[in-house]
Amino acid sequence: MSQIKYRVFVAEAVSPKGLELLRESGLIEVIEAKDVPKDKIPDVLAQIDGLIVRSATQVNAEYLSKTPNLKVVGRAGVGVDNVDVDAASERGILVMNTPGGNTVSTAEHALSLLFALARHIPQAHASMKAGKWDRKSFQGTEICGKRLGIIGMGRIGTEVAKRAVAMGMRVSVYDPFLSLNRAKALEVELKETVDMLVPDCDFLTLHTPMTPETKGILNSKTLGLCRKGVRIVNCARGGLIDEAAMIEGLKSGQIGSVALDVYEEEPPAANWIVRDLPNVVLTPHLGASTAEAQENVGIEVAEQINDYLLNGVVKNSVNLPNMDAKTMEVVQPYLMLGQKLGLMLAQVGPKRADRLTVRYHGTITDYTTASITRAILEGYLRLAGGGEVNRINVTKYAQNLGLEFSETKMSEPSDYSELIEIELSAGAEKTTVAATFFGVTPRIVRFNGSVIESATEGVLFFMENKDRPGIVGWIGTLMGRYQVNIANMALSRSEQGGRALTILQLDSVPSDEALAEVKSEADIYSVRLAKL
Repeated sequence: MSQIKYRVFVAEAVSPKGLELLRESGLIEVIEAKDVPKDKIPDVLAQIDGLIVRSATQVNAEYLSKTPNLKVVGRAGVGVDNVDVDAASERGILVMNTPGGNTVSTAEHALSLLFALARHIPQAHASMKAGKWDRKSFQGTEICGKRLGIIGMGRIGTEVAKRAVAMGMRVSVYDPFLSLNRAKALEVELKETVDMLVPDCDFLTLHTPMTPETKGILNSKTLGLCRKGVRIVNCARGGLIDEAAMIEGLKSGQIGSVALDVYEEEPPAANWIVRDLPNVVLTPHLGASTAEAQENVGIEVAEQINDYLLNGVVKNSVNLPNMDAKTMEVVQPYLMLGQKLGLMLAQVGPKRADRLTVRYHGTITDYTTASITRAILEGYLRLAGGGEVNRINVTKYAQNLGLEFSETKMSEPSDYSELIEIELSAGAEKTTVAATFFGVTPRIVRFNGSVIESATEGVLFFMENKDRPGIVGWIGTLMGRYQVNIANMALSRSEQGGRALTILQLDSVPSDEALAEVKSEADIYSVRLAKL
């Protein structure tokens, strides 16, 4: 029987199929909250590596403080409002969501609300339940041929657009990241601004995330530009519609009706004024509440946590660049190389560095390089932060230290089919290193401008010296005298008799006495040592 390596706590009910998937390898123990007495939960949290939640569990800084070994939080759903992503990132905890599992369910719910507005279905139903037969008050409108405006063309907005076009609606959309070619393929009209979108629309539906830019995206100004009697659906996030402006529009008739599934405060207060307005349809955040959606997100979050814990694959992360299994297979050697180069620069580069710059050349530029840059930073900051630094929190750690970092993908040809070049600066002082792969073997190929070939493991001894006869024999003899074996030696020089670089790969670290003797030699300009 396999030995348990990881423990995953399931704080809220998710698909049993997903939990079974986690258990399949025999390496993950699944602990469900329903099986743990409340007074024992703190003990469980202290041991877990993974956490699965839905929307009810508040994963804030206090909650996270009880999970010293936690590596990943999986949110079974799209929103991560109940997870303090910044606090998780500071702790080096990966946060994932499941945006794909409930896409169709939410799109269908938005269209259901659109139909409800068009035909006054909830109001007619309530009238019938009250014993009335009132056909005149609930005359509706066809949606075929009407103009639908969609704000936000992510997964859900796209699914709404496809279905609306199929039903004969004319669809206009606003999304600053949607390409013109994609809009044409979807048979929708792309508008440059919200102000340009809303005037011609009979219906509006929102499918954008909540950001400082999108909060109140429908406000007194934009609602004033709308066609009188516009019908609005919001299944995305509470707060996308300015509430005061919405209420005023509903009362004045500028807005014909509104259907809401999401709210700034959930649940809304019992005396919330919107409840009493006759031209409003309200549902209690049901967008993802279908059996299929709950099954899908449960399986999806389980797959993601399983892949991350067992294989290091990152998917649907909100605080780390995504990397599927195929990309991980290609990029993994670069991650390991980047980490070593960063660790090396921390030991041989300038102290109190203020900037780290990474340049990528060749075939590696075809892949996402952000994770490699993070690996370089992780290696560089390991000596400063120890085990607290990892690929998730490393950017925040660097920012806290005042270390600026950047990456560039170079388009001009290089001497190598692929090359990673790193420059570490402290004011005017700089150290640069470049590395590549010879087959599957990583090699340093440049150091401070000198062309050289050196290994990337073990104890590396960097010596800048005057190029003169006997220097190689001298350093070999000295190392032998101090019982330090040389595994490999690499040499480079700018010109005969000029400045030279020697890199020794050693089996052990030279003593302080040996290093002091090397530095005392007049023809030695600098000596640096890195343990990899």
